[in-house]
Amino acid sequence: MDLNIIWFFLVGILIIGYAILDGFDLGVGSVYLFAKFQERDIALNSIAPVWDGNEVWLITGGGALFAAFPMVYATAFSGFYLALILLLFALIFRAVSLELRNHFQKESTKTLFDWIFSISSIVAIVLFGVAVGNVLSGLDLNKNGDYIGTFFDLLNPYSILVGVLAFFMLSYQGTVWLFLKTEGEFQQKVKNWAKVYWSGYFILFLICTLLTYVLHNNLFTNYLTHPIMFAIPILALLFMLASIIRIQRNQPLCAIIASSLSIAMVILTAYLSLFPNLIIAKNPAYSLNIYNAASSQLTLQTMLIIALIGMPLVLIYTIYSYRIFHGKTKIEEGY
Repeated sequence: MDLNIIWFFLVGILIIGYAILDGFDLGVGSVYLFAKFQERDIALNSIAPVWDGNEVWLITGGGALFAAFPMVYATAFSGFYLALILLLFALIFRAVSLELRNHFQKESTKTLFDWIFSISSIVAIVLFGVAVGNVLSGLDLNKNGDYIGTFFDLLNPYSILVGVLAFFMLSYQGTVWLFLKTEGEFQQKVKNWAKVYWSGYFILFLICTLLTYVLHNNLFTNYLTHPIMFAIPILALLFMLASIIRIQRNQPLCAIIASSLSIAMVILTAYLSLFPNLIIAKNPAYSLNIYNAASSQLTLQTMLIIALIGMPLVLIYTIYSYRIFHGKTKIEEGY
């Protein structure tokens, strides 16, 4: 267990934290337009106090990647340049619409912001998923680690399928969050949405796993070498089942915990399949791994000390903010 491996897992933890926390508010945005106009206030108020804090995990993850594996950061940000610009605009429009909606009284203006918020959320989710699909399937890199493909090469069927899986996974997380935060008729409606998105999440995870074995069986090398690792995708399926069962039994807190754990296991399944690589190249000799793309040992050691101080602070703040804003969201609370 050297510094490179430690940083591999630290970056993974930050990715999982972001997917779980920002995942539910992105998911709320993706299902948002199905709610009645009055119910949308409740949906927005349920995420308003915490959504910007959730974004901290994305910033921290990007910073950690830059500090520990700068070659990976450079390759990803240059190779996905156009996609990242689209993602950036989606996140900006999403934030602006969320914050400005309640500053206008006209229903037509609020509806416009509702559409911007929802579409931006969907675009962000799918782009995240497509990026993950490309990392798993492999990128066209040269010997310098530069991406030499085109934007449309990134829109291959496998990566798009992973993007659709991400959509259903985070949309389900969003419905489970709403199930936790709402009550009455709206909660029952959300419960019905959750069943639909759970079905897509569960089925697409199985399909993606099967296709990965058929198309990119190199990703199963670690699992075949260490069969105990198959417990991770199995746990993902079990947590998915546990989540929907808890929803059926009207146990929202247990449902959101199980759903979050399923997301953690899904991402961990994909992430560990890469090890020790971080970005797989079509030509395996050009792949970027935790050794050839890492910073110096001194940098990794110094940044580890900073991370061990900073990450607990982020975690404490996150727990504190969720503790403050726990409970059901009611429309009269406002934001």
